Amino acid sequence: YLERIEETAVKKGLSTQPIWCKLWFDIIKTRPSRLESVKCWRKKFLETFFSNVLRGILDVSSYQQLSDPCFLPLLYTSRHVTQLTIYNMLEGISELMAEHNQSVLENLAVSLKSLTFRHLLSLSLSARQQLSLFLHRLIHHGAVDQLSMYSWPDPDPVVLALILKMSAGGWHPGKAVMNPGKLCHLCQEKSVDQKQKLDQESKKLFDSRQQFHKSAASRSSDKELRNEKVLPRLSQEFVPGFKNAIELARTNNKILQDPGGHELGCNSYQNRMQYCAGSERDSADEGSVSSTATKSSQDAPALGRSQKRRKVVATKKHSCSRRATQAATELDDLYDFVFAVAREEEGESKRRHAEEGNRLANCFQAEAADGTGVICPEGAQPIGITPLKMAASFRSVSMLEVFSIPLTRNMCQMLGNLLSSWVSLEKLVLTLNGLGPGILNILSGLRALSRHSNYCLRVVHISDMFSHVPCMNLVHSFLSAVPLLQTLLVSFDLRSTTESSKPEESSGLPSLQEEIPESHLEHLDIRFPREPLQTSLLLPVLKASRSLQSLSLDSVAISCPEEVGFLLHALREYSPSLRKLSFHDINLSSHSKEVLFLLQDHILQEITFSFCRLFENCTAELLSEIINVVKNNSSLKSLRLPGNRLGNHRLVALADIFSEDSSSSICFLDVSSNCIKPDGLLEFAKKLESYVSQRGEHIKFTKLCLYQNWLDQDAVTAQEALLRLKAMCNVVSDTWDSSQAFADYISVM
Repeated sequence: YLERIEETAVKKGLSTQPIWCKLWFDIIKTRPSRLESVKCWRKKFLETFFSNVLRGILDVSSYQQLSDPCFLPLLYTSRHVTQLTIYNMLEGISELMAEHNQSVLENLAVSLKSLTFRHLLSLSLSARQQLSLFLHRLIHHGAVDQLSMYSWPDPDPVVLALILKMSAGGWHPGKAVMNPGKLCHLCQEKSVDQKQKLDQESKKLFDSRQQFHKSAASRSSDKELRNEKVLPRLSQEFVPGFKNAIELARTNNKILQDPGGHELGCNSYQNRMQYCAGSERDSADEGSVSSTATKSSQDAPALGRSQKRRKVVATKKHSCSRRATQAATELDDLYDFVFAVAREEEGESKRRHAEEGNRLANCFQAEAADGTGVICPEGAQPIGITPLKMAASFRSVSMLEVFSIPLTRNMCQMLGNLLSSWVSLEKLVLTLNGLGPGILNILSGLRALSRHSNYCLRVVHISDMFSHVPCMNLVHSFLSAVPLLQTLLVSFDLRSTTESSKPEESSGLPSLQEEIPESHLEHLDIRFPREPLQTSLLLPVLKASRSLQSLSLDSVAISCPEEVGFLLHALREYSPSLRKLSFHDINLSSHSKEVLFLLQDHILQEITFSFCRLFENCTAELLSEIINVVKNNSSLKSLRLPGNRLGNHRLVALADIFSEDSSSSICFLDVSSNCIKPDGLLEFAKKLESYVSQRGEHIKFTKLCLYQNWLDQDAVTAQEALLRLKAMCNVVSDTWDSSQAFADYISVM
């Protein structure tokens, strides 16, 4: 009923969101995550409702408002489902693949964009077949663009390989022919359409051949007898070709009169020889015909290229009385006709080779199998697919995410092979997969992918616990392998304790001394496993990435004090388009000059110093300098300072950024995890109120982030401060138990 009035409500300027929100709390009965911003309660309710009914978590019959017999839960809500998560033993797939839910599946094929698998377990053969059909419908013939797999500690290699292959657009049919009723009707329709197109093309080709034969026959019909009588007077080198031409001319005349049995794809040469033999028997009333035995159809092409064709000897008396001058006058016509027929025969040979290649491809398709699918019609195979790659190539997803799933070396090799031709893939995310040396297989596949002129890969995220390859080597490798990459994230927590000693395992990595080709990189995020900062290794990346807009460096150790200065000067020289710069977990307490250098940069729009101990040794003079620099920087719009030991008095001082004499454009300020107490926050709010009243609407401050501060120590004061701040800007906070967090910190220490 809400769906019926939705369109009218929108036209009238009314919103049904409060009703959907009430339905959420009445039926779903859970609170959304505090980190989640619900933009549309209608969409959120319908997607969650569909998922809960599908998994059997929600019983519709237990709710009076849903007991209408006309209400079909899965059917009515499936049109609004854009994200679907499948759990454990694929409990929802068997329900969706049932006959009575075909309309639901058809709706999902149109609406579903993102498909997620969580906590999968090993599956039976029948479950794998259902999964294969399910993915085939939603990916190959549907609209699913994003596929994600999460939390699979012990993955079934068969199921994992099936999901990856079908996500890449491949579907290997099984050896045994399945029940015809289970064949994909879309593939059948596609096969019929392709067959009709091929038939039309064949008919056009046959009609054009008929026109050619008619024109050739009309040119030679009145001269055939004369040409045959000229033959004894010509030199020996022309005789075999002319004899064959006469045979072919007679054959073509026969075909035009009775074209039956001469369809496209038949052995035209064998039929031609049969008609030649018939023509010779009919015309040999006063002579004898001697011919060699015809070979089998397999030897026909070789026979067609040889000169050992049957010879026809005409012994008519009147042919010997022809004068030699007649040969000279008609030689040009006969010469043109011979080569016209030769061109036709060459075209027939090419068609025979193409048909033989298609026949071998079909044979390979019938024999290739992985035991996880049903037979796909041969007509559904696109023209031009190499038989040795995949039995069929269909639509593939554009985003693949594999999170917390161990990938063995063999699995990495298979994924690398898939990536080498996955031209539609735009985003690849591999997180906590224990890749180890398998990262080289991924790189090899991406390097092969970049050889395709139309590949779409632009975003790569590689994040793992242990780094088998140094971070900068990996960054160099990715930029060299995929020059069109726009976003690259390389993140590792720890360095691998077992370094590779095999030379072949490092042969796939380019040398750090090699020049990186010009790249299209715009966003670079590197999390070092406590490796020292080496600006000399980062310089080639910056030189090759002139379009870099965002750079983030995380958990890097500064071994030399000059390294930070070298880096900042390199950024100013080689990255003129840089807009966002982020440092996380880097000790900058002794680099106040470099910090001031960054804050006065008039190109950067967003600067982040996250847990950099920025104010650990900060004096009042340095804090005043920082505030003055920010006040005079009109390009800086976002300043993030989480985890820098700001405290109450420094927070109050930061309010001067928005004073009346300030030209600052700061819109977003993040002071999370800075030991801020309620009294300090209240004083900051009052000071900010005074500046807002002075400047009026000229102040641009819109958002304040206060996560994980000590606001629980005085709830009344904190509430007053938050109310004052919310009147001026959007405040993001949480109910954080500081005492428990401190106890946890002490226990870890």
